Amino acid sequence: MRFVYLHGFASSPGSRKARFFSERFQERGISLEIPDLAAGNFRNLTLTAQLNVIARASRDQPFSLIGSSMGGYLAALYAARHPQVEKLVLLAPAFSFASRWPETLGEPTIEQWKRTDTLKVFHYSEGREVELGYQLLEDARQYEAYPDVAQPVLIFHGRNDTVVPPEYAVRFTDQHPNARLRLLDSDHELTNVLDDMWMETEEFLFRSQLAPVVDGGQGQ
Repeated sequence: MRFVYLHGFASSPGSRKARFFSERFQERGISLEIPDLAAGNFRNLTLTAQLNVIARASRDQPFSLIGSSMGGYLAALYAARHPQVEKLVLLAPAFSFASRWPETLGEPTIEQWKRTDTLKVFHYSEGREVELGYQLLEDARQYEAYPDVAQPVLIFHGRNDTVVPPEYAVRFTDQHPNARLRLLDSDHELTNVLDDMWMETEEFLFRSQLAPVVDGGQGQ
């Protein structure tokens, strides 16, 4: 059994959630693989390049994916195209990735980003603002907002998430009977519910043989 963790946007393999899940897997004697999705080149980040990083990590073998935010969206995109992916655990997945940039930044900022090919964003791993090229948004527009995933999916999302509102996860779950959504009393980071998420993740990945039942799109 192989497992790969995909970190979020402007994050890294050293993020708090990545470390937490790595430690839990180590307790089971399993190594959780956590690639650097930016491959050391955040300025030129694209979804396509990150999907290629996942492909290299897969080694064309069966494996399961855990993805946070943008990493959750990437996990769904990859699984929809690669049946060797066995199960998905998605943490506040950033569905509808391309369309949410204009909604969040506003059209004037998007136009300036396109014109200058530079957007200043805060990189959580580096603890400072860094530059991001417009190619991220251009590349992202070719990908579907809600990947058609056939594998069993467990989703955790914070009710108070203002970065990626939970409605996006609700819509995905409503469209996929193989998915279950757990709405938790948390925000986008989900760091206050790590132990709760691990308990269900462990059950889902190591004990459950069937896809979880859809919980009315709401969870408990």
